[in-house]
This record gives sequence, C-alpha cells and structure tokens, in this order.
Amino acid sequence: MIRKSKISFYIKSLTFLILLTTSTSISAKEIIVSSPDGKAVIKLDYTSSLMLSVDYNKQQIMAPSLVSMNISEYPEAFSNPVRGKVITRKINTWIVPPVAEKRSKIRDEYNETEIWFKGNYGIKLRAYNDGVAWRLITRFHDSITINNETVNLNMAAADSVYYGDEDNFVSHSERFYTCRMAGSIKSNQMGILPAVFRKVNGTIAAFTESDLLDYPGLYLLGNDKGDGSFLGTFPKVVDLMKPKTDRDYGIVSRKDYIARTNGTREFPWRAFGLAENEARLLENDIAYRLGSSCRLAETSWIKPGKVAWDWWNDWNISGVPFKSGINTDTYKYYIDFASANKLEYVVFDEGWSKPEDLEKINPDMDMDALFAYAKQKNVGIILWVTGRALEEKFESSFAKFKKWGCVGLKVDFLCRDDQAMVNFYEKVAKTAATYRMIVDFHGSYKPTGLSRTYPNVLTREGVKGLENVKWSKDITPGHDCTLPFTRMFAGAMDYTPGAMHNSNEKSFAISWSSPMSMGTRCHEMAKYIIYESPLQMLCDNPTNYLKEPECLSFIAKVPVTWDETSCINASISHFVTVARKKGSDWYLGSMTDFTGRNFDIPLSFLDDGKYQISIFKDGVNVGRRAEDYATETFTVDNKSVINIKLASGGGFACKIVKK
Repeated sequence: MIRKSKISFYIKSLTFLILLTTSTSISAKEIIVSSPDGKAVIKLDYTSSLMLSVDYNKQQIMAPSLVSMNISEYPEAFSNPVRGKVITRKINTWIVPPVAEKRSKIRDEYNETEIWFKGNYGIKLRAYNDGVAWRLITRFHDSITINNETVNLNMAAADSVYYGDEDNFVSHSERFYTCRMAGSIKSNQMGILPAVFRKVNGTIAAFTESDLLDYPGLYLLGNDKGDGSFLGTFPKVVDLMKPKTDRDYGIVSRKDYIARTNGTREFPWRAFGLAENEARLLENDIAYRLGSSCRLAETSWIKPGKVAWDWWNDWNISGVPFKSGINTDTYKYYIDFASANKLEYVVFDEGWSKPEDLEKINPDMDMDALFAYAKQKNVGIILWVTGRALEEKFESSFAKFKKWGCVGLKVDFLCRDDQAMVNFYEKVAKTAATYRMIVDFHGSYKPTGLSRTYPNVLTREGVKGLENVKWSKDITPGHDCTLPFTRMFAGAMDYTPGAMHNSNEKSFAISWSSPMSMGTRCHEMAKYIIYESPLQMLCDNPTNYLKEPECLSFIAKVPVTWDETSCINASISHFVTVARKKGSDWYLGSMTDFTGRNFDIPLSFLDDGKYQISIFKDGVNVGRRAEDYATETFTVDNKSVINIKLASGGGFACKIVKK
C-alpha cells in the first residue's frame, strides 16, 4: 500500500552530480551522452545552434537536427549558444508502478546530462539502453509566450516509416499507420505520433513525446526535398470556439502562439525508443518512464479490471422479458452479467443523459436504483460523459457522480491536444483522483506518460479500434498486427476487443446493431493478451457471450495488468506473438494478418517444473466459419516446444499454469 507522495514509487540509487563521467564526453562544442551499455548515443553540437544526432549500435539513427524554441519575451534564447553549467547524472532505479501495464517492476537506468547556456535556457539529454530523449528547459522569472518549438528529425530517405496521416488539429487521433519510405512524405502530410522508423539495417526507432503538461501536442510534417527529414508542428492556442454539435466545440480562431506558460520549467520529452527488431520494441516502455512521477498521495483504491460495455453491441440483447435499450431493466441485466462473471465494471455509455447536459437524465434510467443495484452486486459503474458537458458543469457533476457512487468516468469527444485541452486532461485526472474515480479518455490524443503521473488514468482511446467495424471494413487482421508496435508504443489503448461474431475477409458485413470482427475467434481472443489496457472492454453483448461460455470464461479471467512481458516473435503489420506473466501463471497470444503461419514456440521463458497448458486454437473449419476453434490441454515444461498453426486472419491464445 502506497500512502504518501513523499514516498517514491521507486528505489533511487545514488545520483552523481559531476562535470565529467565515462558516459559523457565534453569537447569544445560537442557533448556526447551514451547509454549504460554504450549502444545508444545522443550527441549535442552547439557550435552556432543546438544540433542533436542519435546513434544506436554504431549506426546513425538521426543525422544532426536542429532543436530550438522561439520565445516572445526572450528572442535571443536558443541562438548563438554560450555554454554554462553542465550537470551529469547516472541513474539506476526501479519504478514500481501502482498500475502495471507491461511489468510490475520497471528498470529505469540511464545517463543524463543537463546543459545550461548563457541566457537561462538549456537542454537535458538522456541515454537509456533502449532509447534516447531530450527536452528543453528554461529558467525565466516571469511567464513566457512560446511562438514555436523547433523539432527537426533528419532521418534517411531510405528509412521506412509507419506514419499515421492526420489532416487536422481537431481529431480523434484514430489513424492507420501505413508503411512507406520516409523520403516520400511531403510537407503537407501531417502525421500523429508515434512514428515508427525502420532503418536499412533493420533497427527500429519509434519516435514519440512524453511528460506532456501545460503544452500542446507534437505532430510531424514531411518535406518536399525527398531526403527523409521531418519538422514538428503544434496546434496553436485556441482564441475562440463555439458549440458545434451536442457534444463538442468548433474552433473559430486561434492565437499566433502555441503556449503561454511558466518561465521556469521543463518542456516535454522528445524520445526515440530504439530496438534491434520489432519484438524488442513491443517490450519498450520508455514513454512511461519519461512521465513525471506519481502525484497522488495514495493509490491503493485504483482498481484495474474488465468492463461489460454497451454501446458497441447497441444494447442488442435477446431472450429477456423486457424491451432492451437504454433503460433500467437492460442495465440491471448488464450488471448481473458482470457480477456473474466477476467483471469489475459496467459502462453506462451515451444515452443515460443528454450528451450536452449531464443534469438532463434519461427518464427511462433510474440512476439511484441502478447504482444501488450495482453496489449490491459488487460491480462498479463508469459513466460516459462528453468533455464539453463535463467542463461546463465540472464541480457539480463530480459531486453528483460521487453521491451516486460512480467509480469512474469515460470522457469522450475531446478531439484536441492544444495547450488548453492538455490542461483539461490533467484537471480531469486530478479531480477524479480526489473523488477516487478512474478515468478512460476517448476521442483522445495518444498517451504521453500521464498514467504514471496520475495512475487513475487507466487507459485511453486515440486508436482506430473495433468500434469502426460498425461502419467500415477498415479493421483488418493486418491492422490489428500493426497497433502493438505503433499506437501501443505510446501506452495503453482502449481498442475494445471481444467480438463473438467473427468473420473471414469475404464474409465480413457491416452492421450497426450486430457488429462482427474480421479475423478468427482465436484472433479476437488473443487481443486480450497482446493489447495492453488496465481497463479492458468486453465489447459484445451478454446474450452473445452466454452462448459462448468457454470463450467467455477465458477472456473474463485474462489479467489486465502484468508482471512480465516478452515478445516471442513479431513483424509489424504481419504477425505478433507475446508471452505475459501474472503471478506464477503465463499467457501466450499470437495473431497473424491474412497470411496463415506456422510457428514453433519454445517455452524457455517458463521456470523449472511442470505446467498445464490450456490452448484455444483455430479450428479445422475456420476457413469456412471464422468462429470455429478447438481446445487442447496437456503438460509442458521449459524445455517444451509447442507448434502454433495460425489460419488466415487467425490467432492462438493459451494459459499456462504451474502444477
């Protein structure tokens, strides 16, 4: 149990404040910071400006690239640098996250150099064994106006990149990450983060940002030279907006600057996660490590878990003696289902109130009775709200929700990451924590370390997830195999898996009220092991799950937090196999695109001793009916090798329990 903010979530090693170490080289106009294992290197050349370059395994990742900041009140800052104080730190710590996404103990080992320049500005450089990061720092006494921050990435034209095209700063951040040559991306092609680069030698470099607080989010633009360089761009401060629909605002005008903020501060980290191959990238949690330490005094009340979700399945239950829909009887049915299957939560999604007014309750919903019923059944209720409605009646809404017994909020239609919206995220997270509520942000931007700072933020959307099957054919098995290395690199994602109506490519049909997933049943089940979200949805309706008790029992019991994570094999957009440990049990999940595959998987990650493995695998008739699966149980140990045969769009899921 963690009770005081003064007690850190990690065991800190001795910090050395010295001018020179073996991990940092300082010459006349260059500072080089190397990782503890020497593989990752970040170099700063400050001859006439601040130029950063990155190497990994003695290969260049990023050629010298300009970093700078344009500040109205201090126009001379970040130009013609004259070096002042240099502070070097060697850190070797353990982070013990209150909510464990990839692992329950995180090694946080890096070398850091903080360089100050005449004029009260500077930069911090960090080199980890699996990545590098930098952030700008200032020390001005008054508030400052940031006109722009220069973030250049001079990659190579021959690099391939998984790039999420974005066309607007007002967005749900639900994009495809399509692979193309870095040199082909033009100056009018904006992309969301993360951007995942593959060098010619196969090295993976995933670029993102972290510790985004009181500042706008970062996007990338290509260039028209075809040289593989990228330029950062930011949404400017909103000047005027007005209601656009019943759930969001339209931007009328913006200021000509990106932020107005404290003059003494550290700005967001810009970071590369570095890996020798895709499998190691999936294990990388640098974005979490770079987030600010937890700001909550007590966290034992935060409860990860599974959710019976309503909106995806359109409340389309059957075999009941009442008319299904957004009403008291239907939600009691969902609560009963959650309780019977030991699911921690039910979401009351859109429809329990007017989207634009949280005080206008649906007359078919007896909220007092439903909250009392859920409490009796030991099920927590999470309320869907729009960001607009919550902001307009902020304190009164939280007070009412607390009185009802609400345990969490799903805050939707945020759709921006300008400075004001980033601050709203923190306000929601902080206020929710004071009321002991968990948070799931939807219509959101990518994670940026906020779940470390406020661990009650269990997950967020900002992903092109399974809801899209209700209106498109976009969510293919190949897309499913892309997300673990792109969007999920930034942090937990609320993809909302769990479809019990599964289809092959040719038999897929769009349906709003009876949606289906593309891929096999076992492909869908594997998502519960492969996708990280400490608040994980069961998207289908209880009626469909009750027809599939064997599958329901498995996915209801898959953990949502993990002690260890190991990626066994991977190829971005093609296939992925992940092993995760919880307690003494292991879970193994595998997915493929529309190409069938056959893998031999050594179980060498197991401890000594005998284990029982319980398998769900694609059935022999899965080519005709995607829902076909088979089960198998047998004894294994850490010398065993199991064969995984994946059908087209197929999958594999298993639990391995020590005897």
